[in-house]
Amino acid sequence: MALLNMILAQAPLADSTAQAAAQVYDTAQAAVETVSQTVAPAAQAATEAAAPVVNELSVWNLTMAGGWLMIPLALLAIVSIYIFFERLFVINAASRDDAAFMEKIKNLIMRGDVDSALKVCKETGTPAARMIEKGVSRIGRPMNDVLVAIENVGNMEIAKLEKGFSWLATTAAGAPMIGFLGTVTGMVQAFFQLASAGAQSNVTILASGIYQALVTTVGGLIVGIVALFAYNFLTSRVNKVMNKLEGKTMEFMDILNEPAK
Repeated sequence: MALLNMILAQAPLADSTAQAAAQVYDTAQAAVETVSQTVAPAAQAATEAAAPVVNELSVWNLTMAGGWLMIPLALLAIVSIYIFFERLFVINAASRDDAAFMEKIKNLIMRGDVDSALKVCKETGTPAARMIEKGVSRIGRPMNDVLVAIENVGNMEIAKLEKGFSWLATTAAGAPMIGFLGTVTGMVQAFFQLASAGAQSNVTILASGIYQALVTTVGGLIVGIVALFAYNFLTSRVNKVMNKLEGKTMEFMDILNEPAK
């Protein structure tokens, strides 16, 4: 009977303990929900901040990252572009062909009017006209002397057309070498910075240095390739002009041989 009374006496105490535990659980659950609502946005913001930022490469950024060696490469590119368009204009003017020119010269020579033939050559003003002018001025001399005089003028005209070609050839060969020089010096600087960082060295330091070093190689190759294509294109145009000059020379020599028939 005493034991039963003891159990009945402790029952209200157990009920109060259970209620207290329930209240603690509810409080803890509310605290967890509050912390979750507070931490989740902060964690999301931290994740977004930690996400890698993708930087877009532009021509200007690459040029600036190349260092001081990009300056001579830029000068080589500017001069090469100027020479290309200037020579292209001159070569196009030299390749201009007047279909009636040789017919006029033939008629004048057949009539014996050498002075008028020389005047027509001077008025035309093309490389072919200057060659024919030299040949007309040598009329009366041996044919071989006339041909040699025309060929000498032709060589001089071709040399004038090829003015500046040596710059393009030098740029085509030298620009990539300057780019390689920039790469080597950049690699030296990159490894020096990596060694100077000591225990704080990481891949980012090395990658940044290598990235800057390779920019000069890209720049040098671009300038060299452009200069090479420009040189070959202009050379092919000059060869076409040379073929036209040779054709005019042969036609003039045939005119000189006609009266002897």
